[in-house]
Amino acid sequence: MTPAQPSPDHDTHHETDGAVARDRDPGRHGPWAAPLPDKDEPARPPTRHWFGEIAQAVLVALPVLVLTGTALGLLWLWRAPRLPLVSDGEQVLLVSSEGEQVVGADGTFLLYGLAVGAVAGLVVFLLRRTGGVAVVVGLAAGSLLGSLLAWGIGTWFGPTDDIRAHARAVGPDVVFDGPLELTARGVLMGLPLAALGVHLACMALWGPRDPAPQPPVPVPSWGVPDRQPGAPAGDAAPGHDIPGRNGDPPRG
Repeated sequence: MTPAQPSPDHDTHHETDGAVARDRDPGRHGPWAAPLPDKDEPARPPTRHWFGEIAQAVLVALPVLVLTGTALGLLWLWRAPRLPLVSDGEQVLLVSSEGEQVVGADGTFLLYGLAVGAVAGLVVFLLRRTGGVAVVVGLAAGSLLGSLLAWGIGTWFGPTDDIRAHARAVGPDVVFDGPLELTARGVLMGLPLAALGVHLACMALWGPRDPAPQPPVPVPSWGVPDRQPGAPAGDAAPGHDIPGRNGDPPRG
């Protein structure tokens, strides 16, 4: 006896139910979809090359520290106005009580710091145009330390801060220069702010650009076509009735 063969309508009914079941299962993918990740494989943390980033920042900071600190210190020592003092044999007095040499020393440090910082930011951009965060961190740290080094150069190599000893050495009624000092410590930020500002401006104007993001490629998947959003997964979209469902006779 020949076994009964399933009717074509019966096969169509099961194929349609399988498509709906696949559409219900969010874990199933289409034939061209990417494979699912292996659940047994542990997730690998992203590798970060901290050593290379730190080395790059140090390679930027050290030259900036030495060059900007030396240049600014020598310029300040050369161009800053001196504070004239005089001794009457008992005490040290200002030659002019209305002198602006102290404010002039602060302003000179600030102006030359801005100029040296702008040059430093431009040079770092030209030499490290493709650098990232490490270059900016190295530039900021090096320029800030360079500003402190310039302050130290001016005070170390300038007139001595031992005013009484200097007055006894030159004698009474002889004008001599007072020590070179900064009264407004905020001018120390002129060098790093100018360096970072020029570097960031150059990066914004002439730095490398990231490629434009590509639109996502649609991945085909099996399922009931033209299913409206929000409709139940088991119901067919209007105009696509499934034969054999809802009591409708199959269309032969």
